[in-house]
Amino acid sequence: MFSARCSCSFGDARLCAAIADRITFRCTLIQTGTESYRYQATQESLFPAPN
Repeated sequence: MFSARCSCSFGDARLCAAIADRITFRCTLIQTGTESYRYQATQESLFPAPN
């Protein structure tokens, strides 16, 4: 999903994957088990709730 969204921003899915790889190199990714505020806000802006 990350690469699908970024390919629109960066123009190339391979470039997006390379950027994500460089950013996360030697990092410890922590999953908290909760939805992030940014993720929730993005989903609400992309798919607004029906009235």
